[in-house]
Amino acid sequence: MALRLIGIDPDTAGGNCPSVWVDESSGDLLFQGWEVTDRATLDEVAAKSPITAHEKVVRLPARMRAIIQEASGGGAANLQ
Repeated sequence: MALRLIGIDPDTAGGNCPSVWVDESSGDLLFQGWEVTDRATLDEVAAKSPITAHEKVVRLPARMRAIIQEASGGGAANLQ
């Protein structure tokens, strides 16, 4: 597996920064962010998409939308 860093939160001042990666062998996107622990948020997500034991919900700041779009090949239409 070869991971390529697409970008980190532009407002990060050091470590522990949210980031977006692409797995070059599969095209999968990887997100490093803040784990969501707020019960109301998790319940809202789980109501439409159950969260299994091996999954986590992460939060990335809105200012990273351009980085996420770049990782997906330039737009949502390019997602497979």
